[in-house]
Amino acid sequence: MKTFYLFLLLLVCFIGYAQPNCDEANAYLVNAYSHVKDAYDSNNISHLKYYADRSLKSFKLSKNTLGDCGCDKALTLANKSIDLLAKVDGVTTYEDGRFFVKQARELSKESIIEIDKCSVAEYTEPIETQAEVSILSDLEKEQLKLKQQQEALKQKEEEIKAKLAEQQEQELSLKKKQLIQSYKNAIALNVKTYNSTLDICNCKHEVLTVNSSTETLETESLEAIKNHFNHAIKTLASNYMAQLELCETR
Repeated sequence: MKTFYLFLLLLVCFIGYAQPNCDEANAYLVNAYSHVKDAYDSNNISHLKYYADRSLKSFKLSKNTLGDCGCDKALTLANKSIDLLAKVDGVTTYEDGRFFVKQARELSKESIIEIDKCSVAEYTEPIETQAEVSILSDLEKEQLKLKQQQEALKQKEEEIKAKLAEQQEQELSLKKKQLIQSYKNAIALNVKTYNSTLDICNCKHEVLTVNSSTETLETESLEAIKNHFNHAIKTLASNYMAQLELCETR
Protein backbone atom coordinates (compact mmCIF):
# COMPACT_ATOMS: atom_id res chain seq x y z
CA MET A 1 0.00 0.00 0.00
CA LYS A 2 2.83 2.38 0.89
CA THR A 3 4.44 1.53 -2.44
CA PHE A 4 1.21 2.45 -4.25
CA TYR A 5 0.99 5.85 -2.54
CA LEU A 6 4.65 6.52 -3.24
CA PHE A 7 4.11 5.73 -6.94
CA LEU A 8 1.04 8.00 -7.04
CA LEU A 9 2.98 10.82 -5.40
CA LEU A 10 5.81 10.48 -7.95
CA LEU A 11 3.31 10.49 -10.80
CA VAL A 12 1.67 13.69 -9.54
CA CYS A 13 5.06 15.31 -9.16
CA PHE A 14 6.03 14.28 -12.70
CA ILE A 15 2.82 15.71 -14.18
CA GLY A 16 3.24 18.90 -12.16
CA TYR A 17 6.80 19.19 -13.45
CA ALA A 18 6.02 18.39 -17.08
CA GLN A 19 3.19 20.88 -17.43
CA PRO A 20 5.29 23.96 -16.43
CA ASN A 21 7.96 22.78 -18.89
CA CYS A 22 5.39 22.82 -21.69
CA ASP A 23 4.17 26.24 -20.58
CA GLU A 24 7.74 27.56 -20.51
CA ALA A 25 8.47 26.10 -23.94
CA ASN A 26 5.24 27.61 -25.20
CA ALA A 27 6.31 31.05 -23.97
CA TYR A 28 9.69 30.77 -25.71
CA LEU A 29 8.03 29.67 -28.97
CA VAL A 30 5.55 32.55 -28.83
CA ASN A 31 8.46 34.96 -28.32
CA ALA A 32 10.31 33.32 -31.22
CA TYR A 33 7.28 33.74 -33.48
CA SER A 34 6.85 37.38 -32.43
CA HIS A 35 10.48 38.17 -33.26
CA VAL A 36 10.51 36.30 -36.58
CA LYS A 37 7.32 38.12 -37.56
CA ASP A 38 9.03 41.45 -36.78
CA ALA A 39 11.96 40.30 -38.90
CA TYR A 40 9.64 39.52 -41.81
CA ASP A 41 7.94 42.92 -41.49
CA SER A 42 11.31 44.77 -41.36
CA ASN A 43 12.09 47.07 -44.28
CA ASN A 44 15.87 46.77 -44.21
CA ILE A 45 18.45 44.02 -43.79
CA SER A 46 19.81 45.40 -40.50
CA HIS A 47 16.49 45.17 -38.66
CA LEU A 48 15.74 41.87 -40.33
CA LYS A 49 18.95 40.33 -39.00
CA TYR A 50 18.41 41.82 -35.53
CA TYR A 51 14.96 40.31 -35.04
CA ALA A 52 15.96 37.06 -36.73
CA ASP A 53 18.77 36.70 -34.17
CA ARG A 54 16.36 37.34 -31.27
CA SER A 55 14.00 34.73 -32.66
CA LEU A 56 16.89 32.28 -33.02
CA LYS A 57 17.84 32.75 -29.36
CA SER A 58 14.23 32.15 -28.24
CA PHE A 59 14.05 28.96 -30.28
CA LYS A 60 17.30 27.73 -28.70
CA LEU A 61 15.92 28.43 -25.23
CA SER A 62 12.73 26.53 -26.07
CA LYS A 63 14.77 23.39 -26.85
CA ASN A 64 15.86 23.12 -23.22
CA THR A 65 12.26 22.54 -22.13
CA LEU A 66 10.72 20.98 -25.24
CA GLY A 67 12.56 17.74 -24.59
CA ASP A 68 11.17 17.46 -21.06
CA CYS A 69 7.72 18.43 -22.31
CA GLY A 70 7.80 15.50 -24.73
CA CYS A 71 6.40 17.45 -27.67
CA ASP A 72 8.47 15.90 -30.47
CA LYS A 73 6.71 17.66 -33.36
CA ALA A 74 7.21 21.08 -31.81
CA LEU A 75 10.88 20.21 -31.16
CA THR A 76 11.37 19.13 -34.79
CA LEU A 77 9.79 22.35 -36.05
CA ALA A 78 11.93 24.40 -33.68
CA ASN A 79 15.09 22.70 -34.97
CA LYS A 80 14.10 23.43 -38.56
CA SER A 81 13.46 27.08 -37.65
CA ILE A 82 16.84 27.28 -35.95
CA ASP A 83 18.56 25.93 -39.07
CA LEU A 84 16.84 28.52 -41.25
CA LEU A 85 17.42 31.50 -38.95
CA ALA A 86 21.07 30.56 -38.49
CA LYS A 87 21.55 31.26 -42.21
CA VAL A 88 20.21 34.82 -42.01
CA ASP A 89 23.31 36.33 -40.44
CA GLY A 90 25.46 35.29 -43.40
CA VAL A 91 23.25 36.67 -46.19
CA THR A 92 24.26 39.81 -48.05
CA THR A 93 20.92 40.90 -49.46
CA TYR A 94 17.58 41.76 -47.89
CA GLU A 95 15.75 39.43 -50.29
CA ASP A 96 17.87 36.40 -49.34
CA GLY A 97 17.37 37.07 -45.64
CA ARG A 98 13.63 37.48 -46.04
CA PHE A 99 13.50 34.16 -47.91
CA PHE A 100 14.78 32.26 -44.84
CA VAL A 101 12.75 34.38 -42.41
CA LYS A 102 9.51 33.68 -44.28
CA GLN A 103 10.02 29.92 -44.00
CA ALA A 104 10.95 30.19 -40.33
CA ARG A 105 7.86 32.29 -39.67
CA GLU A 106 5.58 29.60 -41.10
CA LEU A 107 7.34 26.86 -39.14
CA SER A 108 7.10 28.87 -35.93
CA LYS A 109 3.32 29.12 -36.33
CA GLU A 110 3.15 25.35 -36.67
CA SER A 111 5.41 24.85 -33.64
CA ILE A 112 3.11 26.94 -31.43
CA ILE A 113 0.09 24.96 -32.59
CA GLU A 114 1.92 21.70 -31.84
CA ILE A 115 3.05 22.79 -28.35
CA ASP A 116 -0.52 23.83 -27.59
CA LYS A 117 -1.72 20.39 -28.63
CA CYS A 118 0.81 18.79 -26.30
CA SER A 119 -0.24 21.06 -23.43
CA VAL A 120 -3.89 20.09 -23.67
CA ALA A 121 -3.52 16.46 -24.83
CA GLU A 122 -4.88 15.17 -21.51
CA TYR A 123 -8.27 16.80 -22.11
CA THR A 124 -10.96 15.19 -24.24
CA GLU A 125 -11.81 18.48 -25.98
CA PRO A 126 -9.15 20.75 -27.48
CA ILE A 127 -8.81 24.20 -25.93
CA GLU A 128 -8.11 27.15 -28.18
CA THR A 129 -5.17 28.92 -26.58
CA GLN A 130 -4.33 32.58 -26.70
CA ALA A 131 -1.33 31.81 -28.93
CA GLU A 132 -3.56 30.04 -31.48
CA VAL A 133 -6.01 32.93 -31.41
CA SER A 134 -3.14 35.33 -31.96
CA ILE A 135 -1.83 33.33 -34.93
CA LEU A 136 -5.29 33.04 -36.47
CA SER A 137 -5.77 36.78 -36.00
CA ASP A 138 -2.46 37.45 -37.76
CA LEU A 139 -3.47 35.16 -40.62
CA GLU A 140 -6.83 36.87 -40.98
CA LYS A 141 -5.13 40.27 -41.04
CA GLU A 142 -2.70 39.09 -43.72
CA GLN A 143 -5.56 37.64 -45.78
CA LEU A 144 -7.51 40.91 -45.47
CA LYS A 145 -4.42 42.89 -46.45
CA LEU A 146 -3.86 40.63 -49.46
CA LYS A 147 -7.51 40.99 -50.51
CA GLN A 148 -7.27 44.78 -50.25
CA GLN A 149 -4.10 44.76 -52.35
CA GLN A 150 -5.80 42.58 -54.98
CA GLU A 151 -8.80 44.92 -55.10
CA ALA A 152 -6.50 47.94 -55.44
CA LEU A 153 -4.62 46.25 -58.29
CA LYS A 154 -7.89 45.37 -60.01
CA GLN A 155 -9.10 48.97 -59.72
CA LYS A 156 -5.77 50.21 -61.08
CA GLU A 157 -6.06 47.77 -63.99
CA GLU A 158 -9.55 49.08 -64.81
CA GLU A 159 -8.27 52.67 -64.71
CA ILE A 160 -5.43 51.79 -67.09
CA LYS A 161 -7.86 50.03 -69.46
CA ALA A 162 -10.13 53.09 -69.43
CA LYS A 163 -7.21 55.42 -70.18
CA LEU A 164 -6.01 53.19 -73.02
CA ALA A 165 -9.51 53.08 -74.50
CA GLU A 166 -9.76 56.87 -74.28
CA GLN A 167 -6.33 57.26 -75.87
CA GLN A 168 -7.24 54.88 -78.70
CA GLU A 169 -10.48 56.79 -79.28
CA GLN A 170 -8.57 60.07 -79.48
CA GLU A 171 -6.03 58.59 -81.89
CA LEU A 172 -8.83 57.23 -84.12
CA SER A 173 -10.59 60.60 -84.12
CA LEU A 174 -7.35 62.32 -85.13
CA LYS A 175 -6.81 59.82 -87.96
CA LYS A 176 -10.32 60.48 -89.27
CA LYS A 177 -9.79 64.26 -89.23
CA GLN A 178 -6.46 63.94 -91.01
CA LEU A 179 -7.93 61.59 -93.64
CA ILE A 180 -10.91 63.88 -94.28
CA GLN A 181 -8.66 66.91 -94.63
CA SER A 182 -6.32 65.07 -97.02
CA TYR A 183 -9.23 64.08 -99.27
CA LYS A 184 -10.70 67.59 -99.16
CA ASN A 185 -7.35 69.10 -100.19
CA ALA A 186 -6.96 66.61 -103.04
CA ILE A 187 -10.51 67.19 -104.31
CA ALA A 188 -10.13 70.97 -104.07
CA LEU A 189 -6.96 70.72 -106.16
CA ASN A 190 -8.74 68.55 -108.75
CA VAL A 191 -11.69 70.96 -108.99
CA LYS A 192 -9.30 73.87 -109.54
CA THR A 193 -7.34 71.93 -112.19
CA TYR A 194 -10.44 70.71 -114.01
CA ASN A 195 -12.02 74.17 -114.15
CA SER A 196 -8.76 75.75 -115.29
CA THR A 197 -8.43 73.17 -118.08
CA LEU A 198 -11.98 73.80 -119.25
CA ASP A 199 -11.32 77.55 -119.24
CA ILE A 200 -8.18 77.10 -121.37
CA CYS A 201 -10.22 75.07 -123.87
CA ASN A 202 -12.74 77.95 -124.06
CA CYS A 203 -15.52 75.63 -123.10
CA LYS A 204 -18.70 77.25 -122.01
CA HIS A 205 -18.96 74.94 -119.05
CA GLU A 206 -20.67 74.85 -115.77
CA VAL A 207 -18.25 75.42 -112.93
CA LEU A 208 -17.40 72.08 -111.41
CA THR A 209 -18.01 71.82 -107.67
CA VAL A 210 -18.14 69.11 -105.04
CA ASN A 211 -20.38 68.96 -102.01
CA SER A 212 -17.86 69.55 -99.23
CA SER A 213 -20.17 68.83 -96.31
CA THR A 214 -18.27 66.51 -93.91
CA GLU A 215 -20.09 67.20 -90.64
CA THR A 216 -21.25 63.62 -90.09
CA LEU A 217 -18.23 61.87 -91.59
CA GLU A 218 -16.21 61.87 -88.34
CA THR A 219 -18.75 59.50 -86.81
CA GLU A 220 -18.19 56.98 -89.61
CA SER A 221 -15.45 54.34 -89.85
CA LEU A 222 -12.21 54.95 -91.74
CA GLU A 223 -13.40 52.63 -94.50
CA ALA A 224 -16.70 54.50 -94.85
CA ILE A 225 -14.86 57.83 -95.09
CA LYS A 226 -12.62 56.47 -97.88
CA ASN A 227 -15.62 55.13 -99.79
CA HIS A 228 -17.40 58.48 -99.50
CA PHE A 229 -14.52 60.49 -100.92
CA ASN A 230 -13.63 57.92 -103.58
CA HIS A 231 -17.19 58.15 -104.85
CA ALA A 232 -16.98 61.95 -104.81
CA ILE A 233 -13.71 61.86 -106.80
CA LYS A 234 -15.20 59.49 -109.40
CA THR A 235 -18.29 61.69 -109.74
CA LEU A 236 -16.11 64.79 -110.18
CA ALA A 237 -14.00 63.06 -112.83
CA SER A 238 -17.13 61.92 -114.69
CA ASN A 239 -18.55 65.46 -114.69
CA TYR A 240 -15.23 66.78 -115.96
CA MET A 241 -15.14 64.26 -118.83
CA ALA A 242 -18.72 65.05 -119.71
CA GLN A 243 -17.91 68.78 -119.96
CA LEU A 244 -14.92 68.04 -122.18
CA GLU A 245 -17.09 66.00 -124.55
CA LEU A 246 -19.63 68.83 -124.73
CA CYS A 247 -16.80 71.21 -125.49
CA GLU A 248 -15.65 69.11 -128.42
CA THR A 249 -19.12 68.88 -129.99
CA ARG A 250 -19.71 72.60 -129.92
